[in-house]
Amino acid sequence: MNIKLRLTIMSFMQFFVWGAWLITIANYWFGTKQWDGTQFGAIFATMGFASLFMPTLTGIIADKWINAEKLYAILHILYAAVLFYIPQVESPNSFFWTMLLAMCFYMPTISLSNSISYTTLKSSDLDVVKDFPPIRVWGTIGFIVAMWVTNLTGSKASAYQFYIAGAGALALGIYAFSLPQCKPSKLISEKATFMETFGLSAFKLFANYKMALFFIFSMFLGGALQLTNAYGDVFLDEFKHFPKYADSFVVKYSTIIMSISQVSETLFILAIPFFLKRFGIKKVMIIAMLAWVFRFGLFAYGDPSGNLWMIVLSCIVYGMAFDFFNISGSLFVETSTTPKTRSSAQGLFMMMTNGFGAVFGSLISGWMIDKYFTKSFTNVNEVASYVDSSTDNTHLLSFIKSQGITMSANGSFDNALFMKDWQHIWLSFTIYALIITVLFAVMFKHKHTRAEEEAINKISH
Repeated sequence: MNIKLRLTIMSFMQFFVWGAWLITIANYWFGTKQWDGTQFGAIFATMGFASLFMPTLTGIIADKWINAEKLYAILHILYAAVLFYIPQVESPNSFFWTMLLAMCFYMPTISLSNSISYTTLKSSDLDVVKDFPPIRVWGTIGFIVAMWVTNLTGSKASAYQFYIAGAGALALGIYAFSLPQCKPSKLISEKATFMETFGLSAFKLFANYKMALFFIFSMFLGGALQLTNAYGDVFLDEFKHFPKYADSFVVKYSTIIMSISQVSETLFILAIPFFLKRFGIKKVMIIAMLAWVFRFGLFAYGDPSGNLWMIVLSCIVYGMAFDFFNISGSLFVETSTTPKTRSSAQGLFMMMTNGFGAVFGSLISGWMIDKYFTKSFTNVNEVASYVDSSTDNTHLLSFIKSQGITMSANGSFDNALFMKDWQHIWLSFTIYALIITVLFAVMFKHKHTRAEEEAINKISH
């Protein structure tokens, strides 16, 4: 089989086994299990916790002891085993530890898949710069296909999303054993210090004011990166509680609507060279931050009927928000560091965004939503008024019953019914992103260097 096709299959499955549950897990958590928001924030933080140490640890193992493709295969098989077990978990605390274990197995496979692709392409005398991007874009396509499969099979609020992902991960793990060998390079010196071995020497870059500022803002923006992945699908799905939207396309196919974000991501990658050439690195980063402002703001005022265009536009804007910051930020790190610290600096950039930033954003958002943006109702009239259900209570009564609420003859509930105030949730995220954008524009002073110009010219061609 053609080597590029084999790597394309790996890339497709790499993100298929993530996309099958990442966007829809909130429906399982809030809808099927009916657990609270604070604990859900901790679930999304598991990706950040795992990203803090597992990629570095597995990278060392692959460099010194085990073939990268074999380690990759083993991790996916272990990830599959945990996914198959997840539906058996019956408490939020146990779910957290189970998901953390799953993320410890999955998150390092992202960097390992890149490493396998680079090594295999080079050993086949292929051009990494030219041949890797078309391979990687199939990863995003795999993510989109997984979202569609989960939605169209009716699995977005059920345990089947984990079985779909688990089956894919098991198949990928078995397939990975057949990939070309990527033997340990033993690049880590036996005399390397603890700091050098674990890539911690990059933290010395915090001594440079501009780099420190960039990494700090990367962390705060990283706090916003997973918010719509965590809450976007359940936000659209919960329009079903409003009778006028209950049968809308958005409610039935919320995951497919959300997949527009990933389609946009693949398209905006193609626009990056033009924007970098036209505006430069700092302005492109600011454009990305403003895109996050619009991403959240459009969600705040969007709905499945008259303002459907806002929801769709928010999904389109996501591509710019996600791609522009990650790629321009990576380019800034690349051109602002020496060859000796470059790899560690790139690792630190990812650690600040996907590690510390993801943990910060997930935990704070979960706590904030639960404490400040969750409404409680004690009788049917309060709920009817909130969802504008004065003319038809059939759907409303069915929803109340599905939440395990018992209602007395006068309409009072035996336990309070909780619903999220999504508009104000998204507005609070909008304000947060806007503050980050303004502070970055004012505080981050930057002029293009020759190295940046050369890098941008290289990307543009």
